[in-house]
Amino acid sequence: MVRKASMDQSERLLREGMIDICLRMNREGINQGTSGNVSARWRDGMLITPSGIPYDALRPEDMVFVGPRGEHDAGQRPSSEWRFHLAILDSRPEIGAVVHTHSLHATALAICGMEIPALHYMIAAAGGPTIRCAPYATFGTEALSRNVVEALQDRSACLLANHGVVATGPGLERALWLAGEVETLAHQYILSLGLGGPRLLPDAEIDRVVRKMQHYGPR
Repeated sequence: MVRKASMDQSERLLREGMIDICLRMNREGINQGTSGNVSARWRDGMLITPSGIPYDALRPEDMVFVGPRGEHDAGQRPSSEWRFHLAILDSRPEIGAVVHTHSLHATALAICGMEIPALHYMIAAAGGPTIRCAPYATFGTEALSRNVVEALQDRSACLLANHGVVATGPGLERALWLAGEVETLAHQYILSLGLGGPRLLPDAEIDRVVRKMQHYGPR
């Protein structure tokens, strides 16, 4: 059991920021209801959105602290996807926040087990020439965590087969921004397939753009 400590100003601001990200996910049309979830690195573990509470009813106190071994206060229920959030943060020290959505077009590709190829230079925002699709595993399982971590190797976003999207960043703003970019790329890809298929950019060009975009976008 993790005992609750008094909340200082920096922790409260982080919890409030997580609520803002949740509300913006739905307002920006990249998530529906409470289907997505958000986490942020905090101390030796993470804060994550709770299970089953509508976003517009969230309070800072509802964010759940999950420790490095998955421990949390017995009176709180973290998101069912806490395992892959914790696994990402544990395996990638440069990542400070994770956003998971069920955005429409990206999820449609994930349902088909399709990755997003280099149809537009903005794919470089995810770190390489593809946004991979992690193999399917039941939500909330260790198997899904392993699949997500593997799909994110050298990347900051991936799709989850028959499920949705994961986007990461050094902070919440970057992770949310990237989730939106992934949805835009997915929409463009689906539209281009109906026009005969995209003309893909070569890996060398994406490598060049990755370097140019190191400081592009919110942090």
